[in-house]
Amino acid sequence: MTPALEQTLSVLGLLIVAAPVLLLAVFLGAFLLNRRPGEELVGRLIQGTIAFSLLAAVGAAGTMLWHRVAQHSIELGDWVITPHYHLKFEFILDLLSLSYVTLTLVLCAVIGAFSTRYLHRERGYHRFFVLFAVFLLGMVTASLSDTVETLFAGWELVGLSSVLLIAFFQERPAPPRNGLRVWVVYRLCDVALLLAAILMHELNGAGDFDHLVGKHAWPAHDPVLIGPHFTLLGVLFIIAAAGKSALIPFSGWLPRAMEGPTPSSAVFYGALSVHLGAFLLLRVSPVLDSSPWLSLCLVLLGAATAAFAYLAGRVQSDIKSALAFASLTQVGLIIAEIGLGFRYLALLHLLGHACLRTLQFLRAPSLLHDHHQLENAIGSRPREELPGWEHRLPANAQRWLYRFALERGYFDSLLDRCVARPFVRGFRALDAAEDRWARWLDGEPAPAAGRREP
Repeated sequence: MTPALEQTLSVLGLLIVAAPVLLLAVFLGAFLLNRRPGEELVGRLIQGTIAFSLLAAVGAAGTMLWHRVAQHSIELGDWVITPHYHLKFEFILDLLSLSYVTLTLVLCAVIGAFSTRYLHRERGYHRFFVLFAVFLLGMVTASLSDTVETLFAGWELVGLSSVLLIAFFQERPAPPRNGLRVWVVYRLCDVALLLAAILMHELNGAGDFDHLVGKHAWPAHDPVLIGPHFTLLGVLFIIAAAGKSALIPFSGWLPRAMEGPTPSSAVFYGALSVHLGAFLLLRVSPVLDSSPWLSLCLVLLGAATAAFAYLAGRVQSDIKSALAFASLTQVGLIIAEIGLGFRYLALLHLLGHACLRTLQFLRAPSLLHDHHQLENAIGSRPREELPGWEHRLPANAQRWLYRFALERGYFDSLLDRCVARPFVRGFRALDAAEDRWARWLDGEPAPAAGRREP
């Protein structure tokens, strides 16, 4: 590759990221200065910025195709260098990253145009688009990441914006509570990703994915060393992906995430954020090939998640939860395809499913209106026939399956008892200890037992 071509690709790659950074800076500056731009200006900023970033992505893809370049790395400099530690931020342009970032930009453009009308005169209109800009920057950063540090930065931005948008309607009691539950699950999967990053540095001295996959373009890779360290690394990546994509046993937070506005539900849990775990597994797929047991576990995890989501989705009474479980069914199938080694099929499945599910989420409000008109016209609700295999089950088995699906596999209560409550109790204990320590240092008496100051 010539120096001029390398420079061109580097500039295009940086422009993909620079546009969301500029958008977020403008929104944060206006938000902090209490200067609220008009709704029309906000819509133009969203569409213009995403269009600019999308043109840069398409230009980079076209340039690489024209010059037959399989991949190109963009280094942002070394941040920390020690004899045993090396931290740097780096982007990569290849088939996987450009496909996912193009999908992100296209769907965010659609959601942005829809949101400017859907949230017209909403009290939190500007707050929504600030969080939307954070999400866009996080998705672009994670999509183009070539090091685990870059991926973790985008991963955290996506998680933070997702949780804050779940709690968007903060005047109601349920959204903040459900946002906290989702945040707890995200923290758990983030710890797994952070441990994977630490293990990568212990094995290779750096967090570059090139040390795992070699210098070949995705999905080709060098032979991976087989050993317990790589197996543990694969397990940590699977846990991180399972938490982010709501796979079993973390599926309980998915219906809680439907408390947010319809546009955020569409772009997060129908299209992009719910597929981020699958994207991670596609990026580190050579690690999964290092052990047949990892691939087998991934296939079983994906198949079990798809079966559970199918059962739970059939008994949902609201359309957003039904669509969320329908998305989870397809995500489970994508995970199983990755475990079977069908990388290209999984990528195509991911791209097609994200586009379809976005359309269904955005169509949901008007679909309910049309369905109610149909019911009024025929004078009753349309009857839904059960699949043939359900008729063949004994009555006790049908009731058990219905109860299992209605309770959403009991995963919600399991996470509540084993993860969320201990997590919250631990932080409350730390808060109480910090309060006692501060009072002791200030010479103040401790509050009476059973009393809490406002």
